Amino acid sequence: MIHLSVFFVTVFTLVFTVLGVVAGFFIRKKIVEGKIKSAEQLSKKIIEEAEKKAELLKKEALIQAKDHLYQSKAEIEKESRKKMKELQSLESSLLQREAALDKRDEALLEKEEKLTKSREELEEKTLQVTEMKEELQKQILMERERLENIAGLSAEQAKKMLMASLEEEAKHEAAKRIRQIEETAKLEADKRAKEIISIAIGRFASEYVSEKTVTVVNLPSDDMKGRIIGREGRNIRAIEAATGVDLIVDDTPEAVILSGFNPIRREIARITLEKLIKDGRIHPARIEEVATRSEEEVEATIKEAGEQATFDLGIHGLHPQLIRLLGSLKFRTSYAQNVYQHSIEVAFLCGLMASELGLDTKLARRAGLLHDIGKAIDHEVEGSHAKIGADLARKYGEKPEIVNAIASHHNEEKPQTILDHLVQAADALSGARPGARLELFESYVRRLEDLENIAKGFKGVEKAYAIQAGRELRVMVKSNDVDDDRATILCNDIAKQIEKKLTYPGQIKVTVIRELRSVSYAK
Repeated sequence: MIHLSVFFVTVFTLVFTVLGVVAGFFIRKKIVEGKIKSAEQLSKKIIEEAEKKAELLKKEALIQAKDHLYQSKAEIEKESRKKMKELQSLESSLLQREAALDKRDEALLEKEEKLTKSREELEEKTLQVTEMKEELQKQILMERERLENIAGLSAEQAKKMLMASLEEEAKHEAAKRIRQIEETAKLEADKRAKEIISIAIGRFASEYVSEKTVTVVNLPSDDMKGRIIGREGRNIRAIEAATGVDLIVDDTPEAVILSGFNPIRREIARITLEKLIKDGRIHPARIEEVATRSEEEVEATIKEAGEQATFDLGIHGLHPQLIRLLGSLKFRTSYAQNVYQHSIEVAFLCGLMASELGLDTKLARRAGLLHDIGKAIDHEVEGSHAKIGADLARKYGEKPEIVNAIASHHNEEKPQTILDHLVQAADALSGARPGARLELFESYVRRLEDLENIAKGFKGVEKAYAIQAGRELRVMVKSNDVDDDRATILCNDIAKQIEKKLTYPGQIKVTVIRELRSVSYAK
């Protein structure tokens, strides 16, 4: 019974389970079918709405396309009307040009006819002239033969005799005129030369002296001037007596002036005065003591400078007096160029050129260093510095080649060796290079103005500019008045006129520029 009841329970359980599964299946099926139906209705609704929107967009696109087409059509019509007007304008201008060309063709035909007639007339006249020329030539030949028969000479012989006679007469007149000019020049030359030199000395001396023979010493205050002068001028007299230099005390604020031709004495006076001002004790005994000490310092400086120059250049065996004179050039200037530095430059340049030529470089440097040694004492001894320097070199045992190089470096004596020419060239390179030497401002400006005025005085010159500190002159000429050949001649004439009228260191380059400019405009 138990087993039977369990069996029935199991069967009922299975039946109810199967029925539950079947019922669940049908319920799910109904739910799915409902969802599918609602989804189909939703999709139909979406499709309908999409079709309506597509229809609206299609209508809008059609309207926009029609509008764009209308605007394009209007623009094309406007552009076509504009082009039509331009074509009409071009057509009218072409018609006008065509009419003008027709008139020009008619005029050219008329001119051609006239030229043809003129050519025919010219040919007839040319034939007549040729015939007359031939007839005239025949008559000239007949007349010449008749004259030759009468004179007994040929035409060439007569021409030679006439030319010889004229040449002899011209030579005689020229010689006579030259002799008269020479006699007149000899009578006037000395007088005129003295006049010019005296005027030049008068104009230049004051400027040169004020520029080159004074030294300015600055003072801490103007009260120091009274102490320098001293009671009844005893201090200033003591300074002038001890140094050999004039002391000028004027209204210049906080400064006194040392005046003297000897640059070494001016240097001693400057050092002495600066020491006295710094020390504050200024009286005659102190002045003599300080002046003596300053002189010893300057002498030591001179000796040291001379020895330094010989050491730097590798020059040995110079006489001590030559070394001292060489050092004293440190206080000497020429056109504001320090003569000591100039001498060292010349020595180096001589050595370089000698080495290039395979010559003795030490001998060349020695000659270059001593070439201006005469300037150390040319204010004490009469004569040119080249001659004085040669005498000094000879006196202190220098070789004849050195002596001659010193004496001839300004062509006062004739050069005899290659060394003489090397010294001349090195001296010119050191002294004539731009910026090496200075001039007084007034004379510098005057020389530039004179250069430009000389060039402007020639015919055909439009502008003239002095450049490179007066070492080059640029001249602009009028291209219509001066041709290329004339420009070359003009350049030489200006250079000769500058040599004749001006005095200057080195050389001046003259450049004549002829320029032709043509300008046109493309419209």
